[in-house]
Amino acid sequence: MSSIIDLVKRYPWLPSLKECYPDKGSKGPIDFINEIFSSDNHDKIKERILEFFKGAFNKIEDFSFYMDDEINIDFYLAIKIFLSILNNKQIANRIAELYSKITINSLNREINNDFNLYSIYKDLNLDIAYSEEPEIYKKIKVKDQNLNIQTKFRIHFIDYLNLASNLRDNYRKLVNNSLNKGYVFIQPEDLNRLIQEYVRIKFLSQIDIEDLKEQLFKNQVFKNLYDSISELWEEKKEDFEYSFEMGFKKDQDVSKFLPPCTQEILAKVKEGQNLVHTERLGIVWFLNALKYPEEEIINLFAALPDFDKDKTGYQVRYAIKKGYTPYSCKSLKTYSLCMAKKYKDELCINGYFSKKYNVQKKISHPLFYVQFTQFVSAMRKKNKEKYKKSNNE
Repeated sequence: MSSIIDLVKRYPWLPSLKECYPDKGSKGPIDFINEIFSSDNHDKIKERILEFFKGAFNKIEDFSFYMDDEINIDFYLAIKIFLSILNNKQIANRIAELYSKITINSLNREINNDFNLYSIYKDLNLDIAYSEEPEIYKKIKVKDQNLNIQTKFRIHFIDYLNLASNLRDNYRKLVNNSLNKGYVFIQPEDLNRLIQEYVRIKFLSQIDIEDLKEQLFKNQVFKNLYDSISELWEEKKEDFEYSFEMGFKKDQDVSKFLPPCTQEILAKVKEGQNLVHTERLGIVWFLNALKYPEEEIINLFAALPDFDKDKTGYQVRYAIKKGYTPYSCKSLKTYSLCMAKKYKDELCINGYFSKKYNVQKKISHPLFYVQFTQFVSAMRKKNKEKYKKSNNE
């Protein structure tokens, strides 16, 4: 059982930070940086920050320098300041990914400590219902054996939807979960996974302190650390970039013919954002249908924070071997992957006029989107050349 002060040391992203450590949580960036880098712990803080960025750039899964001490608060706040000054989405996504993994590992070590978990959830202002005795909410049969699935935790469906909004796996949909009086039955491991995503997003929500850059650089320790991090990134950034060329052939660029759903996934990849399972499968099946070589599809994922060439290669080849066709527009909408409205794409939203059937038709598959836009482009090019030729004559 830990006090909220101890929990804040372990989880400095908790809202109680400002209440428990007002001298740290409420300070402006300049005063904060000047204070921590002139304190007795400045060497430890500097070392921890540098090792964290180094570990993130080397794609490690855990961080041995992470400790539940008061320096951890300085470490967390300083990282957010560095990310805002670096202003690099690929770096931010890599850092957010590593820190969120540290977070869920730490949260899952609290699994048998209901008091700590409940304190964390409540500090996040989540509407949580807790029962001393586990409640059975589902019965399943495994190998002729009946099993009762039970939990002590329930979360109000509104909070559940807010936390799960960026995790579009089908099993997380509200309709696929058990509810009682507006509360979703949930295992603490699953709730911790939602909080992991919450923490990851917090890192990506950077503060605008560009105008403070010059003043921050007056602190020589901060400036030297910034330069060291920048140098590390220059050495490693190629590992996070991809040279994937869109097209049926190497010399044929069809990127301008891609539907919004595919553009969105590729944009996330380029920024180094992690992809959910449905996004990964969707892009693999889509590009495979366009006859892209396996190696090019595998290399596409090199920009992702959790990229492992051998593991990704196996998963891509397995997905391709299954021989599934790409998601239809209906499936994309089901998985919340349709981006027609976000991109305001007229073809996706309004469809096209079919001269053959003399009717307005909707696009039903992203592959048809590619074929149709290529056809329209080819016809325009043909008409343009025909017009140009007639004028010359």
